[in-house]
Amino acid sequence: MGRRRDTGRVTARVDTGEAELVPDADRPRSFTLLLDGAPQSHVDLADPTHLEFEYVRRLAAALDLVAPAGAPLRVLHLGGGALTLPRYVQATRPGSTQRVSEVDAALVELVRRELPWPADPRLRVRVADARATLGSTRDASYDVVVADVFAGARTPAHLTSVEYAAEVARVLTPGGWYLANVADGPPLRHARAQVATVRAVLPRACVVSDAAVLRGRRYGNLVLIAGRVDPPVPELTRRAAGDWFPGRVLAGDELDRFAGGAAVVRDADATDSTPPPPGIFSVRR
Repeated sequence: MGRRRDTGRVTARVDTGEAELVPDADRPRSFTLLLDGAPQSHVDLADPTHLEFEYVRRLAAALDLVAPAGAPLRVLHLGGGALTLPRYVQATRPGSTQRVSEVDAALVELVRRELPWPADPRLRVRVADARATLGSTRDASYDVVVADVFAGARTPAHLTSVEYAAEVARVLTPGGWYLANVADGPPLRHARAQVATVRAVLPRACVVSDAAVLRGRRYGNLVLIAGRVDPPVPELTRRAAGDWFPGRVLAGDELDRFAGGAAVVRDADATDSTPPPPGIFSVRR
């Protein structure tokens, strides 16, 4: 069971580290999930369409734009956290079929107990490794695969290779989309390699991020959107420009230059993603 503090925080030892649920002082019934001090998810139980983290808003923008508004989607989420995006899809695309693969069983139980999601037989949460989940999934069974998997604030090596990307491509429908949260900092070697790697199997792609991150000035999140047909770049560009923290979209020649010279990552040489700088996730306690 988790330990409650007078502040309303809940702390618990989970399989992948120390989890903490921190109430949002500005929004009732809202919480941030931290794992070993690193923010993983923010959930508003009263309004699942409120998305606090900018990279999550960019993933949600892609989910909004890859199919007509409100149309149900079949979505596979690799990485669960506090289920921010599955809750968002529930609210914005009723009737969607969603599967969440989360490796940390104790974290799933903590979230189920403290931040329960609306009961829905179409939303299934399973404890499993993301790569193993892909391996057991039928061909062309999902419209969207969302990857947001971190262990110790780093994406595990086995989820960075072209063999992994080929499994993602296999389970997607011909018009399906892969949406990935890629975290990196200067000089963006990991992010460039991920663009090159994913485009080897899903060639039509774009990247959305903060301009300072794209210029290699600071560590941050880049959202990679890839498929077999052209992504909705004009619409994504408008959404990114109108965000609370405006972002940029790289596509076409700009994306070619961004990934230029980066080698495709293979299982044999894959490594975990770039670690964040020390102290970047400092949170007042």
